[in-house]
Amino acid sequence: MGLKILHSADWHLDSPFAGFDDSQRALLKQEQQSIPGKISQLCRREKCDLMLLAGDIFDGEPARETVEALKKALSECGARVFITPGNHDFCSPGSVWLEESWPENVYVFTGGLEAVTIPDLNCRVYGAGYQSMDSAPLLENFRAEGSEKYCIAVLHGDPTRKDSPYCPITAQQVRDSGLQYLALGHIHKAGAFHAGGTLCAWPGCPMGRGWDETGEKGVCIVTVEDSASLRAVALDTIRFHELKADISSGAEAALEKILPPAGSRDFFRVTLTGSGEADIAKLTRRFSAVPNLTLRDETLPPLDIWGDTGADTLEGVYFRLLREAMEADPDSREEIQLAAEISRKLLEGREVTL
Repeated sequence: MGLKILHSADWHLDSPFAGFDDSQRALLKQEQQSIPGKISQLCRREKCDLMLLAGDIFDGEPARETVEALKKALSECGARVFITPGNHDFCSPGSVWLEESWPENVYVFTGGLEAVTIPDLNCRVYGAGYQSMDSAPLLENFRAEGSEKYCIAVLHGDPTRKDSPYCPITAQQVRDSGLQYLALGHIHKAGAFHAGGTLCAWPGCPMGRGWDETGEKGVCIVTVEDSASLRAVALDTIRFHELKADISSGAEAALEKILPPAGSRDFFRVTLTGSGEADIAKLTRRFSAVPNLTLRDETLPPLDIWGDTGADTLEGVYFRLLREAMEADPDSREEIQLAAEISRKLLEGREVTL
């Protein structure tokens, strides 16, 4: 039947959400507090054997109610849970990972790299907890041992930089590890790679916290048999969308094409581009049904294609000749108009999209 795993990381519970107004901050905090329950329900629904939480579950010292809510969610997930604290929730003296009593199905790695065996799953799980804000490369010279069929590890590590202060992970380390699956946290955008017989993956964060964490977010559901495979599962959490709208043919029409129907709780930041006038206050009122909308004006003044036609300059002569050609050949009007528009944009240093 194999082993089924829910892999998640970087919840950052109790994030401050600086940079948002009070109502937005309250909405984001409420949404973030729903993450443990949503992931617990998904774990039960998928009938997972294990849940691996690869660090930064908290954003720092958590509130009492946050800890209790996490305990409740994990106790109800229907799987054994393994947690490896990361650089934002490392195991300092007094840490909740050290001081709290966690549910019986939860194991927290609070020190150096160690292994826990699960005989009824024929599985061995490796992990380690950060002791400070950084970590040495924990997989250096590592090789899985034991006779268990499944060998997996969960770490808060950085597979993108060899010089990272956050437990750098290299493809060679993964290849030599003898693991079937390496569950990482720390990188907030999901990714994965194979090295040798090992699948190494990081699920990204389950909910964006700002404009640098846009798009769909979720967790990994992993199946380990002779080898490991995964599928990404999106969570129904608030998302951040960074968009552009060319208002040259009308600002309202451009926004209508990209904004959702009324009622979306997602956050949208739209940069207005093109030629034309953008009344930000008016547009914000027009699209007030999208409450978490931010508009940024990077438009240029309307393009005056024929403004200096006939002037005693090379530019003036050029546009006079274009206009005369357009009047003499009405069938070519669109092509000549486009040529004039592109020419004017180039002369004014504007972007040209062909």
